[in-house]
Amino acid sequence: MLIKRFDTSSRMSQASQHGNLLVLSGQVSEGLSITEQANNLFKHIDNLLIKAGTTKSNIIYANIFLVDMKEYDTFNSVWDQWIDAENQQSPSRSAIQVVQLAKPEWRIEVQVFVGV
Repeated sequence: MLIKRFDTSSRMSQASQHGNLLVLSGQVSEGLSITEQANNLFKHIDNLLIKAGTTKSNIIYANIFLVDMKEYDTFNSVWDQWIDAENQQSPSRSAIQVVQLAKPEWRIEVQVFVGV
C-alpha cells in the first residue's frame, strides 16, 4: 500500500496517509496570543484536511502540546468553537505541557490523526 504525502519538504511532510489513516505533523502558527495561534493553526489543519480530501469531523485523536497549562482554558474556548461538538464530532485527545516548542514564540502545537 502506498503512502501519500502532502506539503512535503526535504525534511518532512505536513501530512502522511497510509490506507484509511491520515496523520498530520504537529501544527504551529504565529500570533501574539494563544487564541491567535490556535485560530491560525486550526486554519492550517483545515487546509491540510481539504488537500487530503477529508474534514475535521473525521479527526480520531488530537495531541495538544501547551507551553503553559494556565492557557488551557483559553485554548479550549477556541477548540470548542472549531470542533463540531453539537454533532458529536469531538475527537479523543490529550493535552500535555512541554517545556518549550521548536521556536520560543510558539505557545501551542497540535497533531491530529484522521480517518479517511
